Amino acid sequence: MIRFAFLLLFSWAAIAQPTAPVTGTVHTPDVDLAYEVYGAAGSATPVIAVNGGPGLSHKYMLQNDVWTRLSRTRQIVFYDQRGTGKSQHMKSDASQGMDAQVADLDAVRSHLGFDKVDLVGDSYGGLLSMAYVVAHPEHVRRLVLSDSAPPAWKEIVHLLPDVFPDIEEQDAAIQKKLGDTDAAAQAQLLNHFRMIFYSEDRLHAYLAGIGDLGYTPKIGAAVSKATADIDLTSDLPKFNLPTLVITGRYDMNVAPLTAWRMYKAIPGAQLVIFSMSGHLPSYEEPDKYVKVVNSFLAAP
Repeated sequence: MIRFAFLLLFSWAAIAQPTAPVTGTVHTPDVDLAYEVYGAAGSATPVIAVNGGPGLSHKYMLQNDVWTRLSRTRQIVFYDQRGTGKSQHMKSDASQGMDAQVADLDAVRSHLGFDKVDLVGDSYGGLLSMAYVVAHPEHVRRLVLSDSAPPAWKEIVHLLPDVFPDIEEQDAAIQKKLGDTDAAAQAQLLNHFRMIFYSEDRLHAYLAGIGDLGYTPKIGAAVSKATADIDLTSDLPKFNLPTLVITGRYDMNVAPLTAWRMYKAIPGAQLVIFSMSGHLPSYEEPDKYVKVVNSFLAAP
């Protein structure tokens, strides 16, 4: 889910390093959830950014300065979902279903003492954020769905095999050679990133600096299996909160038709299309992303 530019972006490695966050751990019966808080407490509603995957840590979201810029006027919280990143201390029989994922998100919110939060759900994190709104509407003020998965996996418009048959063929060769191993999954993840950017320059610059993405393939597979039948479609017309739907015009991972359908289903939702982005407009058009999200979150 990611990519970048060259000369001007070549120096991003220096400016993208976030200010040291406040870190901590939320202890639950199933898992110890690691979190990071950027920005200082103030009058603005805090934001919990819910990363995609499944199976990824939140690290992929912090490869430029978008979130530190957004944290200048509000607290922004990232956490690693159960079994990923620094949230590895988990019961062996812990569920990976959506109810458990929602409970984890609520545990982070409660631990930090937030009554109301704004949620920004990225990719799969959008599905988790929608599920949280269904379960705990009283705790969410505003919702941002950023190139989000649909409310039901069966409704996703996924074009990668049609647009990148060459890379899909490479993935098949990797699978044949390495089988169901972590090495195969990591190689296929890098191939996945190669397919989700609009700008090839941005892609190369991003991959040059990303390092370990904190990917846990077994967790990703477990979450996908446990949430395969989820369907929140009938809940979207009941959403009673301001919602912003963001999509990259050239997102082949979750095609804009998916965003369009959610925008149409959620009463009063706003839609912003990023015309020079793939799956991660926060990287491809960062200035616009900060402006759009800031404006939406700042509204009363």
